[in-house]
Amino acid sequence: MSRLGNLGARLYRGEVGYDFIGNRKIWYGISILITITAIVGLVVSGLNMGIEFKGGAVFTTPKTSVSVEKAEDLASTSSGHQAIVQKLGNGGLRIQITEVDTSKSDAIKGDLSKGLSVPEEKIAADLVGPSWGEQIANKAWTGLGVFMVLVVIYLAIAFEWRMAIAALVALIHDITITVGIYALVGFEVTPGTVIGLLTILGYSLYDTVVVFDSLKEGTKGITKQTRWTYSEIANRSINGTLVRSINTTIVALLPVAGLLFIGGGVLGAGMLNDISLALFVGLAAGAYSSIFIATPLVADLKEREPQMKALKKRVLAKRAAAAAKGELSEAEQSDRADRGVTQDAAPDAAPAGAVVGQRQEPPRGHGRTPGKRR
Repeated sequence: MSRLGNLGARLYRGEVGYDFIGNRKIWYGISILITITAIVGLVVSGLNMGIEFKGGAVFTTPKTSVSVEKAEDLASTSSGHQAIVQKLGNGGLRIQITEVDTSKSDAIKGDLSKGLSVPEEKIAADLVGPSWGEQIANKAWTGLGVFMVLVVIYLAIAFEWRMAIAALVALIHDITITVGIYALVGFEVTPGTVIGLLTILGYSLYDTVVVFDSLKEGTKGITKQTRWTYSEIANRSINGTLVRSINTTIVALLPVAGLLFIGGGVLGAGMLNDISLALFVGLAAGAYSSIFIATPLVADLKEREPQMKALKKRVLAKRAAAAAKGELSEAEQSDRADRGVTQDAAPDAAPAGAVVGQRQEPPRGHGRTPGKRR
């Protein structure tokens, strides 16, 4: 078995783990910092809205030897607005200029014909009105709102309202970061961007629901036992699904990274950037939020319940009593029994739920007897 597979199996069995819940304030702080940065970038820089939202003209030329840079200068000078030029596969150019009306487009078309040495009648001009982009945006907002409402209702029914709130916070967190990255990077926002934003919602929710399902199973009859607190079970649920979440995210990110860095960066296929950046940032943010935000937030909300507060007191009191007697706690006994380790066995193996990288001390009164080693 590979190292990752072996680690995944040990995480699933609870033999090792990382204390995600115990360090939740660190992750909350990191998320708040990233979110504030994204919001500041959005307010200061704003979004670079594409022609579909601003309106303008798109000119398509036949094959020409003129460079993209020269065509951009020519189109910008003629229109008085920043032009975006892309090289087409047939050697022609696609020139996009925002906020251009019908009367001015004819003059621009004539200037392009002269500057590019292309017959004017062979230059195709398409005008795009801003109303079409507004319709797309309005439908996107409507779809987003309906999606959020349905998600909250479903999670509240399938799980509980605290999980629904945590998932909603995670989704808002992911969308805010993705939109903020667009503002900071300056990529153009097109209908492809909107599609990408709506697509990442499902990916973000998937990882969250996987952890929530494990948590739901682990907390059945939780108040009838005194081995674990709610936060500890939540932490075990995250660790149990951690490798699965990582594998799923990596497999999803690889093709998207190919679109973004190879297709958009190396090959210069700028239109691919619209959707690939949204998917790349959204997938990464979704995996992060499901592990570091959603589940810790559920644990915080649940630990405020009177039943969970009482359970935590009972668990800690029982552990303190066992420690005072030099005995293993009920949780440690259960973990050793699950792994087939007797209570008098050498405590070389870490108990279930041990934190990765944390040194485990043997409980008092157990382990090797003092004297000569065998």
